[in-house]
Amino acid sequence: MSALSSLESYSRFVYSLLQTSGRVQSHTIRLYPRGAFVGVAEGEVNFDQQIVLRIYERVDFAIERILAYSYEVWQAQQQLYWYDPTPHPNNPALARNHPHHKHVPPDIKHNRIPAPGLSFTAPNLPFLIREVEGLMEADR
Repeated sequence: MSALSSLESYSRFVYSLLQTSGRVQSHTIRLYPRGAFVGVAEGEVNFDQQIVLRIYERVDFAIERILAYSYEVWQAQQQLYWYDPTPHPNNPALARNHPHHKHVPPDIKHNRIPAPGLSFTAPNLPFLIREVEGLMEADR
């Protein structure tokens, strides 16, 4: 059974991942229904070094697909980067992973790079946690 097959299975997947990830200090992630087949996951995952991963996902469990997402990474009061799937068809550099991309400094709003680790058809949280953990290791 896929983690995206039901609200219950996705909840088990997310909460298990958050409990077993050694670098997660705490979280406010909540999953709730938004209709018969659609659910929302949202909240924050807190790491040491004042790093926070903010998550919003809307998932259609009938088709086992993430419909929309937004992921932001902050350290203290500074936004380090974010991901979104807003299409940018006029940017050929993003075509490989269309529409998944990452906003990075400098000029974080307009500077976008491909995001090959993200998907609409599989949970993104494992990739995001690994990325933050790598960021924390690099800062040591």
